Amino acid sequence: MAVVRSEYFPAGAVLLGVVLFWTIGLLGGLSWLSGAQQPLAILTWMIFIYGVVVLSPLAGIWAAVDLARRWLRNRQARRQQLGTADVESL
Repeated sequence: MAVVRSEYFPAGAVLLGVVLFWTIGLLGGLSWLSGAQQPLAILTWMIFIYGVVVLSPLAGIWAAVDLARRWLRNRQARRQQLGTADVESL
């Protein structure tokens, strides 16, 4: 349960989803086009995929920036705690 309660979990899940989407796409995720499907189904699916292709890099960048910002903030807070502990020990 500690992983789910982590402040890194939402951004990490988004970043993992973006990486997984692009990995599947690079490994042949569009092979479904070779099958016989109705034109409206193909058009609907292609519009959905187009939206995901356009928005997923933005979501990935946003998640990466959020993860970096949280990590740096926590790192700075730990440094301040260590600095305060050193001053209090004197």
